[in-house]
Amino acid sequence: MNTTSQPSSLIERLLAGDSAALARAISLVENETPAAQDILKAVQSKLGRAMLVGFTGSPGVGKSSLVNAYVRELRARGKTVGVVVVDPSSPFTRGAILGDRIRITDCAADPDVFIRSLAARGNVGGLSPAAARVVDVMDAAGKDVVILETVGAGQSEVEVAEVAHVKIVVSAPGLGDGVQAIKAGILEIADILVVNKADLPDADRTQNQLRRMLKLRRSELAPVSVLPTCATTGEGISALADAVEASFKSGSGAGRTDPLLRARRVLANSAAAAAKRWVLESNDPRMTTLSEALQRGELGADEAARSLLEVIHD
Repeated sequence: MNTTSQPSSLIERLLAGDSAALARAISLVENETPAAQDILKAVQSKLGRAMLVGFTGSPGVGKSSLVNAYVRELRARGKTVGVVVVDPSSPFTRGAILGDRIRITDCAADPDVFIRSLAARGNVGGLSPAAARVVDVMDAAGKDVVILETVGAGQSEVEVAEVAHVKIVVSAPGLGDGVQAIKAGILEIADILVVNKADLPDADRTQNQLRRMLKLRRSELAPVSVLPTCATTGEGISALADAVEASFKSGSGAGRTDPLLRARRVLANSAAAAAKRWVLESNDPRMTTLSEALQRGELGADEAARSLLEVIHD
């Protein structure tokens, strides 16, 4: 396939829900090929049909198992599903090294479920830089629900709020500081708090801790449910699916944004990524001069950044 001029046939098949076209389109977008821009422009007017659900939380709470159970419930309700799993990445190859997709096994052979793993590539916000774009491609392909599971870095994973309509923060009993890890920023983005592995001791105590923590949230934010689940037995999964649907329909999710603001955030993220590549790879002597001035302490980081924008503008 010629990736310098994306054939319209691939885009047509993608918009018709063809799985092979979806897989190919995601690969082109994730690898930032020249064809990616054609695909992303073509799908832009087709977005907004899917319910976007984000799962985040500390490592070890059972996010992948919970996603697996949630996908089963969605399929039982007749929904088509896309799943984007963001895994930690190798510092050497930048590829995914954990492979959480292997835990989402029950529906892997279902033609109405499409699962894709992405490497975080060193991103500290819990998402791959390509994650939002891959979610958009799945949305345009006609999936009823697109699930985004973050890498599991804890409190820093607030970036999921810029992508998902409904944000689910998962914790589990018996993990020491696991509840403490979801304070501050990550607590602010939650629409639903889930205590997974609810069959373990201290599950009730963990739920009570979370309810007390909710008092720290800003008063203007929508109420948050605290739900117990057990992914291995299916306990609480139906109630979770009902709560997600209710939050989505109410349109009152924490940090929920209008499409124009989301487009601005996408633009800001893309601009930041392009500027970073230019700074690291440019041979422009003005970049060397700015870097040396920053190193010597003649410029602060913010001053140097403003000067950088002037250089780029020129």
